This record gives sequence, C-alpha cells and structure tokens, in this order.
Amino acid sequence: MMKESLEPFIINALNEDVGDGDHSSQSCIPADAEGKVQLLVKESGVLAGVDVAFEIFRYLQPDIEISPLLGDGTLVQPGDVAFTVKGKVLTLLKAERLVLNIMQRMSGIATQTREYVQLVDGLNTKILDTRKTTPGMRFLEKAAVKIGGGENHRMGLYDMVMLKDNHVDFAGGIEKAIKTAQKYLKKIGKDLKIEIEVRNMDELQQVLNTGGVHRIMLDNFDTGTTRQAVELINGKYETESSGGITKETLRSYAECGVDYISVGALTHQIKSLDMSLKAV
Repeated sequence: MMKESLEPFIINALNEDVGDGDHSSQSCIPADAEGKVQLLVKESGVLAGVDVAFEIFRYLQPDIEISPLLGDGTLVQPGDVAFTVKGKVLTLLKAERLVLNIMQRMSGIATQTREYVQLVDGLNTKILDTRKTTPGMRFLEKAAVKIGGGENHRMGLYDMVMLKDNHVDFAGGIEKAIKTAQKYLKKIGKDLKIEIEVRNMDELQQVLNTGGVHRIMLDNFDTGTTRQAVELINGKYETESSGGITKETLRSYAECGVDYISVGALTHQIKSLDMSLKAV
C-alpha cells in the first residue's frame, strides 16, 4: 500500500504546493546553486516519516545526497538531527514544507500511539487505529500508527466487513445483517473477515446465537459490562472495545480481557511534533 500510494501522493502534494513554480526561491536563488540542510527535532517524541521524506527528495532530484542519522521509530529529543541532505538549493526549498508537513504529522501520530501502547504494557490487548484519518493521507497516518507500536484496523471499506449500528438497523437486525453479509461474500467470492458492533448484552446474545463472525465490537460498554461480555464470549470470537475510551480508562478496559481497543484519537486528535529543516 505504501509503495503504490506514495508517488501519486507526492505528485499531487507538490502540484498543490508548487503550482507553476516556486517563485519565491526562483526569484533569488541561482538554478545551479547547491546547499545542505538538516532535519532538526525540536520536541520529544517518536520519529516517523523519515523514509517518506527521502522519497520526496529523490523524486525531485534523483542524484541528491542523503545522510540518514536516525530512523523511523527512534525516540528523539530536542536538538537531535534526523538526517542531512545535500543538493540543489531549489530542490531543498521546494521539498521543505511537504517534508515537514508529513514528518511532523506522522511523528505526532507515532508519539501519541506510543503513549497509548505504553498504557497497556504487560497486557495482551492491542491498540488499533480507525478510519478517522485525513483524506489522501490514510496510508501515511496508518504507517505512523505502526511505527508508534499500534496496529492497523481495516484500511478502508474494502478489506473487512464491519457491520456497525446503522448497518444493523438498515438491514433489519443482527441476524439478518450477518446472514446477508455471509451470502454476499460467497456470491462475490471474497474471503473477508466479518466484524459486528453490539450496543448492549441483548445484541451480544443475538450475535452469539447467530454466529458466523470473526470479531465482536463492544461499543460504549462500561468496564463492568465489558468484563461480563468477554466472559460470555469465552474466546469464541475476537473482542474489541470502542467508544469513549480515554487514556485514563484505557488500561481498565484492557484488564477486562479484550483483544483490541480501537482509538480514533490516534489519528484525528493529535499534535504534530515540532521540527524544522535548516540550512547548514
């Protein structure tokens, strides 16, 4: 996914930013001028997006000189230098904002993900992202979650059947939703996992009576009900907690024995990590 999506993303992002030319740079920098920049970290966190940055530089100038110093996943502190790049000054300036936008956001996501993952340290529960991502940047943001130690949920609507409350209501109930989904997958020849969301213990019992799913999402359950649900499921299906779970309550949900906790905030409520690209 990363390799297939990256070049079209770079092309579109540069078209958006550069348009018919970087006139600020071209107006005062000779075309043959060469220079060197370094990526300076200005805030503590988890570094992410280094490999993507290199691809941006290479796309603009294939023979550019890159000296990597720190890789994706490195715990960084203010003053750390992630890499240096030497090439045409016009290339360095053209790449600057795109490189920073991506690396700052990816590093922010990786940093926040690590904080959530650390909160369930020692337990078997895995932290999942969601589809609450920036349009066009999902593949990068989900890569950042992985760098931070989290796991990816489905990439989109195409790689898992996820029957949420609206699906169930429109389909006419739990049993109809599950059985119709099974028939659909058989008809189109797709071997996709089926996950279903339940809102209460009654809906959970309906799922258990029907069967034919791979994972059950316990949506907006409190910890007491979550524990009851996990005991009732008894390992027959994967379990996932979701909805209203904060850093303060995360571990208590994990201690209920769920396999996964999905956290939309990993990608849509983040603070970018501060860094700069400076001439040296």
